[in-house]
Amino acid sequence: MAKEQKAVVVKQHDFNWEGTDRKGNKIKGQMSGPGDAFVKLALRKQGVTPTRVQKQFRLGSGKKPITGQEIAIFSRQMSTMMRAGVPLVQSLELVARGNENKSMTEMILSIKASIEAGLPFAEALSKHPRQFDDLYVNLVEAGEKSGALEALLDKIATYKEKTESIKKKVKKALSYPTAVVAVAFIVTGILLYFVIPQFESLFQGFGADLPAFTKLVVSLSHFVTAYWWILILVPVAGIYAFKEAHLRSANFRRFLDRMALKAPLFGDILYKSAVARFARTLSTMFAAGVPLVEAMDSVAKAAGNIVYTEGIFKMRDQISTGTQLQLTMAQSNLFPAMAVQMIGIGEESGSLDAMCAKVADFYEEEVDNMVDNLSSLMEPMIMAVLGVLVGGLVVAMYLPIFKIGQAI
Repeated sequence: MAKEQKAVVVKQHDFNWEGTDRKGNKIKGQMSGPGDAFVKLALRKQGVTPTRVQKQFRLGSGKKPITGQEIAIFSRQMSTMMRAGVPLVQSLELVARGNENKSMTEMILSIKASIEAGLPFAEALSKHPRQFDDLYVNLVEAGEKSGALEALLDKIATYKEKTESIKKKVKKALSYPTAVVAVAFIVTGILLYFVIPQFESLFQGFGADLPAFTKLVVSLSHFVTAYWWILILVPVAGIYAFKEAHLRSANFRRFLDRMALKAPLFGDILYKSAVARFARTLSTMFAAGVPLVEAMDSVAKAAGNIVYTEGIFKMRDQISTGTQLQLTMAQSNLFPAMAVQMIGIGEESGSLDAMCAKVADFYEEEVDNMVDNLSSLMEPMIMAVLGVLVGGLVVAMYLPIFKIGQAI
């Protein structure tokens, strides 16, 4: 019986290297490998004479996460370099060398190493699914097969820039009022815990009966002082439970996404941003030559809202049986009539990608204007909330003083 062989896992390390190329120019960079000997050998195979190879030492990880904006910049840089005639591997080396985010640099060098090992660019990207989703990989694969990779990278860069821009606008619309209201509640808590008890001791010396509103605020202060840990524990536990339910329950995510689309003020922004994302993704996929049914699969995964994801999957199934895209959009009740009509015109005229791009441009501009208007509208509303919370406490504390003044 043959002995069972155990797989040997070789630990990889990061090295900084310096050397000279075939022309004698000094160059430097980073490379991963099991040891400095491996790095030196790999450099010599690339025509580099190493003069210094040093292992990287870090205190902790010191790494920042890779953002969607950085992926958009990476796509634009790769498109620009390849259009200028720079080979793929050299383009990756140059982009990695000029990147300030260590996590991004390591990922690009890993992609470069995979390509040097013989893998296609799309397959090398697919090894990093958190940064490069199926849509990105499929577009790159289409570009490789058609011989127009630099053109596809340009379309991908435009797509990522547009989608990241609309994400920022939606986050801005949602985060600004949330942050201000949170600060208001924190200030209110500080007043109830530290300031109100000082006024209470002052009122006890008056020996007079306090107004009902003041008694209410004092009682609230007693509760905050005695049970402050509950007021901290309950929100923390609630946030944790919310995240767990959102992660584990598709029904919960579906309920939240459906409610978000119906929410006052914010719902219309989320609705139009979902339509813009659908049109932008479909335009990019169709322009790359991806068949409509296959493109709809990627569009559904990039929808960003489970209601739209499930709706687009149903549309894909209907299209695969021969139904027109325009008809499936109308039956889904997920898209405004104008978007359905414009995409229908594009479908009939054979210019679906161009018409989808126009729909995306229109609704992205709509979202931009709505976010600006919402920010202007929310400012007085937020000031009103702050006035009620903080001003109410101030009035409650000064009511007894006014009462005593009138009695005198």
